[in-house]
Amino acid sequence: MTATLLLRSSGPMQSWGTQSRFNIRDTGREPSKSGIIGLLCAALGRPRTEPVADLAALKMGVRVDREGRLERDFHIAGKGGYYRISGEMEKENVIVSHRYYLADACFLVGLEGDPALLEVLHHALANPAWPLYLGRKAFVPSEPVWLADGLWYEADLLSALRGYPWLGTWGKPAEQLRLVIEDPAGSVVVNDVPVSFVQRQRAFLPRRVKIDYIYAPFVPQEG
Repeated sequence: MTATLLLRSSGPMQSWGTQSRFNIRDTGREPSKSGIIGLLCAALGRPRTEPVADLAALKMGVRVDREGRLERDFHIAGKGGYYRISGEMEKENVIVSHRYYLADACFLVGLEGDPALLEVLHHALANPAWPLYLGRKAFVPSEPVWLADGLWYEADLLSALRGYPWLGTWGKPAEQLRLVIEDPAGSVVVNDVPVSFVQRQRAFLPRRVKIDYIYAPFVPQEG
């Protein structure tokens, strides 16, 4: 028997990088699997040194309820000096980094797998051991990640994502909502399946996803 756990990713800023290098910090247009598993680890109180294979084995999908806007922020580091890889102190040149994020985006994230594990995760999201954030520690959710009715028994990932009401709290949904579903036959490859979160030993594997759409999504009536 399988089940699907749904959670909400909504906030003024969120960032889901999968290709960041040095002074360029990217973001995907929807939550990455590594980012969501990191969020789940925070809810569970699971340290970086612990294995994540059980969470990485869950099948993931994302419904884009509000695409958000891609924005760029500038950061300057090293004003007082910083250490180079060689161990020498650099005081002449500061580091300018470009950090991208999504503004005002909202996503419904689904995880399909063993019901017993999903029950543990559902409880942890309602009672997180550590603070939850959306890709970066400064990017806190504007609404709870936990959904009271987010655990769907005997429901596959696609059915749950299609059946859950639109999450938007203002405006109207787009005529079609984008779906990003994990699929071995998918045409898009993303390198975001975590093997290890250990500092300086971080490792990821690729996965395939497919893009689909929901037309005329269900919107709850006010009152």
